[in-house]
Amino acid sequence: MRCLYKVGKCIHPTGGLEMDYPTIEEIAERMHALREMCGYTEEEMAVAAEVDVDEYRAYERGERDFSFMFLYRCAEKFGVDLMEIMTGKNPHLTDFAVVRKGEGLPMKAHEGFDFYHLATKFKNKIAQPFLVEAEYHEEEQDKPIALGSHEGQEFDFILSGNLRFSQEGRIVDLEPGDSIYYDSGKKHGMIATTKEGCVFLAIVMKRDIVHE
Repeated sequence: MRCLYKVGKCIHPTGGLEMDYPTIEEIAERMHALREMCGYTEEEMAVAAEVDVDEYRAYERGERDFSFMFLYRCAEKFGVDLMEIMTGKNPHLTDFAVVRKGEGLPMKAHEGFDFYHLATKFKNKIAQPFLVEAEYHEEEQDKPIALGSHEGQEFDFILSGNLRFSQEGRIVDLEPGDSIYYDSGKKHGMIATTKEGCVFLAIVMKRDIVHE
């Protein structure tokens, strides 16, 4: 499951369920509409999303596959729930929301990582919970881990396989049952180190909640 926004259906690998999922074109149309409604320029959105203007325009034209971090930053700028950009629907549940096995909404973080959102219908979330599947790549094992950042904090709990975590020069190897809580505003990255890959729970927390 590399490209998660192509037309059609996907089979969730953990549950075997077939589900519809948003296309690149649908998400791009919502991005354009939200930007115009909010009165932001393409240049302002590029700054918020931490990409250059040409790259932002390509996203909004539906010419690039969307990453989680791009959509997350845009949702923060628009002041809407991430799911409104993803699905065009506003979450409405306020007491609890159940996501059955295999029914998480698929999202792409970056190459080799498949994310499944586990709270799509809950309103006013203070965190974004995901089931994450990291692929094993032999060529990554002896190379520096690619790093990125997003504002806030994150908690990761390893379910299966092993994960190597890097943050600003520090390396930690994690096994099933291990967890890590960190400042995601600092440059960090991770790779699966077992050939079967690694599956983990990731909870991304907003900056405004973290700093209250």
